[in-house]
Amino acid sequence: MHTTLTHTPGTSRLHITPARRVKKAVEAGIKLLLIASSTVAILTTVGIVASLLFESILFFKQISIFEFVFGTHWSPQTAIRADQVGSSGSFGAVPLITGTLLISAIAIFVAAPVGLFAAIYLAEYAHTTVRAWVKPTLEILAGIPTVVYGFFAALVVAPWIRGMGEGAGFDVSSESALAAGVVMGIMIIPLISSISDDVISAVPNAMREGSYALGATKSETVRKVIVPAALPGIMGGMLLATSRAIGETMIVVMAAGMAANLTANPFAAVTTVTVQIVALLTGDQEFDSAKTLAAFALGLFLFVVTLILNVLALHIVKKYREQYE
Repeated sequence: MHTTLTHTPGTSRLHITPARRVKKAVEAGIKLLLIASSTVAILTTVGIVASLLFESILFFKQISIFEFVFGTHWSPQTAIRADQVGSSGSFGAVPLITGTLLISAIAIFVAAPVGLFAAIYLAEYAHTTVRAWVKPTLEILAGIPTVVYGFFAALVVAPWIRGMGEGAGFDVSSESALAAGVVMGIMIIPLISSISDDVISAVPNAMREGSYALGATKSETVRKVIVPAALPGIMGGMLLATSRAIGETMIVVMAAGMAANLTANPFAAVTTVTVQIVALLTGDQEFDSAKTLAAFALGLFLFVVTLILNVLALHIVKKYREQYE
């Protein structure tokens, strides 16, 4: 049935037919559905933050926040009995933070240039046929399970790095931050490449043609016109890749180990915040003990770091954003 509006002669009054009333009811129902979906998303976020805050407050009632933030020794094995040996109960998170930052920095150092250069090639230089084959092949890396990357890091990359390092005279551990960081960088290359390719391809052709008209070469156009215009989107891709690297667990467990060492040496074994969260919540645990509650404090730390990264990215995007018509 089609919606019809009838006009009464001699008046300006419109009579709404039943079909029109049904359409308005459907629109109202869709609006309520959208509002409900948005509310669920907001409440879910609030619930996650509230749970982290509540459990973290319980943790900081037992452990000083100063010790957690600035402590340099991590050994969360609290004593169950007074005479138990080997349970120091130290909760200094600095070794975990430095390990997380070290591995993530190595991963971004590997993935950022490779992913960006691959995106520039696919968007600006590659033939259509080459692009049709290379882009899906590159994105296959994103579909490989992280445990497979972990096996690759532990069985191939780590022994190779150890052999190369010892050959050059370095003392390289069998599990190292460098091995985990390199493989993690390989894992996030498709993320940076795909996002960067999309934003570079979205730059208006008029900007390219204007650059060529002024006598610029292809490489000059890419460096001085295309990349600056696409910079906000590229920064967004870098941020997303950084968050993915910070939250990775399996590769770190298999390639970097679980030793909480405070070091900046990429050849040493380190651990990350996410690995320790898994370790603290594995097995039968008492959820009122400092050892278990420490996992929530570490989760709160990850939330704060992600929030800072988002604020920083928004600032960079706002600073370099340009409007193109």
